[in-house]
Amino acid sequence: MPIKMRRMDFLEDPQHYGLLAPPNLVETPIMADEQAEIDDAEVGETRVAVAAEGAGERVDAWLAKLWPDLSRARIQGLIGAGKLTRDAACVTHAKEKPRPGARYELTLPPPEPATPLPEALPLNIVFEDEHLIVIDKAAGMAMHPAPGSMKGTLVNALLAHCGASLSGVGGIARPGIVHRIDKETTGLVVVAKHDVAHQGLAKLFAKHDLERVYYAITRGAPKDRSGRIENRLVRSSEDRRKYVVARNAETSAGKTAITDYWIVEAYGQLEGASAGRPAAALIECRLHTGRTHQIRAHLAHLGCPLIGDPLYGKQRGLKAAGAHAAEADAAARAFPRQALHAAVLGFRHPVTSAELRFESALPAEMEALLSALRRL
Repeated sequence: MPIKMRRMDFLEDPQHYGLLAPPNLVETPIMADEQAEIDDAEVGETRVAVAAEGAGERVDAWLAKLWPDLSRARIQGLIGAGKLTRDAACVTHAKEKPRPGARYELTLPPPEPATPLPEALPLNIVFEDEHLIVIDKAAGMAMHPAPGSMKGTLVNALLAHCGASLSGVGGIARPGIVHRIDKETTGLVVVAKHDVAHQGLAKLFAKHDLERVYYAITRGAPKDRSGRIENRLVRSSEDRRKYVVARNAETSAGKTAITDYWIVEAYGQLEGASAGRPAAALIECRLHTGRTHQIRAHLAHLGCPLIGDPLYGKQRGLKAAGAHAAEADAAARAFPRQALHAAVLGFRHPVTSAELRFESALPAEMEALLSALRRL
């Protein structure tokens, strides 16, 4: 049975929503010095190389040296997007050591338009006036265009909905964007429709003078039922896509990140652990800063990564004890993304000064996961 600490009303009422309710591949000879010719097809480009002995310690560094027109960061991004294969098997880690004799194929996407284009995509609009718009974002939608992902983003949808009225402060690729949540995270975001609103909202975020509440479903639970995580987050030296807590508390590297958390519900018993160690938990997180991957990195640091998180979680399943452990494990393994939802967004309107507060119910797939965990 779950251990209940406290639950917000909208968690108990799923209907409550706040104020409103492949590219062409051309085989080319691989030279002895590892130089490969390149196919420049209009629909994309695939580069092929065979690793020699002594190619190096990391595949990203080797390929960046082999193809100097591609930065190491670009290659890491392509690896993260599943664009590099080794003997037809997908390479998932940039830090992998090149295997002598292995055939590597790197697929580059076709050139994208420099300016994002409007797309008539469905939007769940929670609030809108002439100054700003609040969206309840679905999973799978990136906030703004980026290399290799210029379509299907929130910006594309907003350009179709709002036209040319979006604030230009964020630049051509990010018009109106004041803050971001990850592509696979669901929930509330606010976007500015003009520059005055953008500047006002940016000041609120810079001062952290607003309310942001997230709900996370984790594998395991923090040792303390509530607490504050305050440290500096730096980019991981092992995986540049990740952020980790700086080992040296006195360092000036990275950025300060502050998260308050408390356990709303704890589920089951962690197999092989001392009594009272939950197998999973529903955790409320309140942000005092807004760093990239802040909640994901902080909870992983506490030893309780988000269920479904492909970057910060070392495994997908649950090690729970009890009669319904297999059912809960299957539900956790099947969850398609990190279990994180931006549930509350509150702020003072940057133009009218009205106090606004919006709530978003947990999405159906998170509620289904919780149902399985509550049987533990």
